[in-house]
Amino acid sequence: AMAWRAAPRAAARLLLGRRGIASCIDPSTGLTEDQKEFQKVALDFAAKEMAPYMAEWDEKEIFPVETMRKAAQLGFGGIYVKPDVGGSGLSRLDTSIIFEALSTGCTSTTAYMSIHNMCVWMIDTFGSEEQRRRFCPSLCSMEKFASYCLTEPGSGSDAASLLTSAQRKGDTYVLNGSKAFISGGGDTDVYVVMCRTGGPGPKGISCLVLEKGMPGLSFGKKEKKVGWNSQPTRAVIFEDCVVPVGNRLGAEGQGFSIAMQGLNGGRINIASCSLGAAHASVLLAQEHLTVRKQFGEPLASNQYLQFRLAEMATRLVAARLMVRNAARALQDGREDAAVLCSMAKLFATDECFGICNQALQMHGGYGYLKDYAVQQFVRDIRVHQILEGTNEVMRMIVARNLLQG
Repeated sequence: AMAWRAAPRAAARLLLGRRGIASCIDPSTGLTEDQKEFQKVALDFAAKEMAPYMAEWDEKEIFPVETMRKAAQLGFGGIYVKPDVGGSGLSRLDTSIIFEALSTGCTSTTAYMSIHNMCVWMIDTFGSEEQRRRFCPSLCSMEKFASYCLTEPGSGSDAASLLTSAQRKGDTYVLNGSKAFISGGGDTDVYVVMCRTGGPGPKGISCLVLEKGMPGLSFGKKEKKVGWNSQPTRAVIFEDCVVPVGNRLGAEGQGFSIAMQGLNGGRINIASCSLGAAHASVLLAQEHLTVRKQFGEPLASNQYLQFRLAEMATRLVAARLMVRNAARALQDGREDAAVLCSMAKLFATDECFGICNQALQMHGGYGYLKDYAVQQFVRDIRVHQILEGTNEVMRMIVARNLLQG
């Protein structure tokens, strides 16, 4: 038996400090005492409630509803939602710290939780008092789960070209169309849907909140994915689906703006999930280099591998600083916040995928076995370079900002 075989829980166990984290990559550096406290709560939860089951959730494609409800009891169901409707009322930086910590235990599950949080925030921020009180408490407790419905089969990066239509009939809308790649689709209860109530382009889009069980709402087959297997992904289909006008968030035509403001936070959240996966992968690589021997000595004594490990750690810290900087800018409502969120998402998801992939390479053949957690981190964070706006779209946003004046 190989004593150095890294069980799925190893990464989170290392993160809990039973083996010291080198201070240069310590994710608690620079945080307040309060932030360190809920970071520790999230790391403990990741190590005890997520990491031991991460491989099983992936293999059996289990949506771990009860585990997420336990996380919600710690306040992680509506982290940046106002407290009067059950939220934790924390800042965007606090939120990033929590998602980074949780992601060390299971990146796929944490990524779904980040999307759920984004949906609840959208209802909390843009909904009426009645809507906030109707939807947010059961979502913050994760008694109910939410999905974000923007992408369509024919409109991904070009989101403003979406075709799902909502015709006004009296005090209802009649929806027709479909959404693609919807995280949680079919298993969740609340759907925040962008649809066309007016003419072409972003100004014709409105935002409706649908509930599972509404006549005319159905779902496609469960997609088979490379990673993100602890959350189901399905098409969401509307066939003469009748939705009360009272379920519209904001005014008619405000939907695209609501969707984009949600995504600014979503991009920080998903980048934070990448940070957690990369941090865990650095620790797994560090452990493996120390215990694995080749050519009569530990891999850790090979200078090439030492340098690669140093580069991984450096890129991790750089990405973390960018994500936390963007989180602060968004929290403060700064003019450059949207561009900084795009920069952080682009840089962190690209760099962190590279870190996890390099960690797998350092494991040699073992890294390609599903007994080793590192391959799951690679599979689970690959999609972060695509969703919440592809990294090509992030480049477009940054370039437009640089060249517009």
